Amino acid sequence: MEPYPEQILHVGFNQDYGCFSVGTTNGFRVYNCEPFKETFCRGFNNGGIGIVEMLFRCNILAIVGGGAAPRYPPTKVMIWDDHQGKCIGEMSFRSQVRAVRLRRDRIVVALEHKVLVYNFADLKLLHQTETAANPRGLVAISSVAAASASSDNTVLACPGLHTGQVRIELYDRRQTKFIAAHTNALCCLALSLCGKRLATASEKGTLVRVWNTADGQLLQELRRGADPAHVYSLALSRCCEWLALTSDKSTVHVFALSPAVAVAPAGGGAAAGGGAAGGVSGGGAEDGRRAASPVGPASTSGEAGAAGGGAGNGGAGGATPPQRQNPTSFLSIVKGYVPAIPLPKYFASEWSFAQFRVHEEPPDPATGAPPPSIAGFGAEPHTVLVVTGGGSFYKVAFDPAKGGPCSQLSYCKFMERSDGVV
Repeated sequence: MEPYPEQILHVGFNQDYGCFSVGTTNGFRVYNCEPFKETFCRGFNNGGIGIVEMLFRCNILAIVGGGAAPRYPPTKVMIWDDHQGKCIGEMSFRSQVRAVRLRRDRIVVALEHKVLVYNFADLKLLHQTETAANPRGLVAISSVAAASASSDNTVLACPGLHTGQVRIELYDRRQTKFIAAHTNALCCLALSLCGKRLATASEKGTLVRVWNTADGQLLQELRRGADPAHVYSLALSRCCEWLALTSDKSTVHVFALSPAVAVAPAGGGAAAGGGAAGGVSGGGAEDGRRAASPVGPASTSGEAGAAGGGAGNGGAGGATPPQRQNPTSFLSIVKGYVPAIPLPKYFASEWSFAQFRVHEEPPDPATGAPPPSIAGFGAEPHTVLVVTGGGSFYKVAFDPAKGGPCSQLSYCKFMERSDGVV
């Protein structure tokens, strides 16, 4: 099978991980995850697309030009109607667009130093905020309404003006919160579908922290590893019982989240409103210290208690299983018997509950690192979907009782002419 002569510039899931989009040097494609198949492919005769943002399974997408020969200027967001097969609107900016997020009523655009929020219906600017340098386009918006009509259901997260700081906009409460998430610069952030939980990682990439967006409280701290890594993506399962992480170490990590993190099921589907899952286009002293937040109730408390899997699964609903715990260091067990022994916080860290290693792929010629990858949760219980910038799609399963290595359920190279699943 001969691959298409095109390079992948972007991969990203839609809001519920049911589909993913691919921007290439020749256009863009959309794939259905379960069952896996190419939904459509739009070629632009060597016109590159660097960002493709979906709105659940709607025919409306936001696209941005990219690559050496972009189809559209990288300073414009083009609103594409796939039913008509053409752009029906555009938004122009003075600097390069770093990311776009969609929901039913909003379009969010991240620039290098600014995040702007527009009304979807008429493209009217509703809100804008200054950020620290944001070359990765870090921004997230809640995707669905909360379970309770009285709960907040429009939440936006983006970098603040200070290193490692996250700004939270609670639009329904007309409040702004600031979280001093890391002392290094932010590398990745993700909101739960309902916006009640926020996961963050810094450029150091050793720790992941999970926060309550309503008050800035730290709920749980997780350790990816001891050595630094570039975290490509974070994903929270629908009820925030699991968290998935991908990085340049080529290992997908799944963490069990504590019952304190879990949330009630939110309203779902495109009808409920559409936030956007992150995509990839291609802190600080992580020893437990957190810088004080200049504004708002940023948490300075210690770690949350032991993690548990809680109810549910990686995507769909399910019966409530017994509490699960992430593994910790053997020395943390010793401390339980000899409490007088002082141990560094590292030895009490919660490590990943389950792991999966993706196949080795040719490195990115620009960075020398493995192609970026993203993870999301499948519709079946305890399944994870992984898409790589090298053109690979995986569906894997993890044991919710034992954890450990994930089992590969399916795999394919989606940029090849045949979409056969092995």
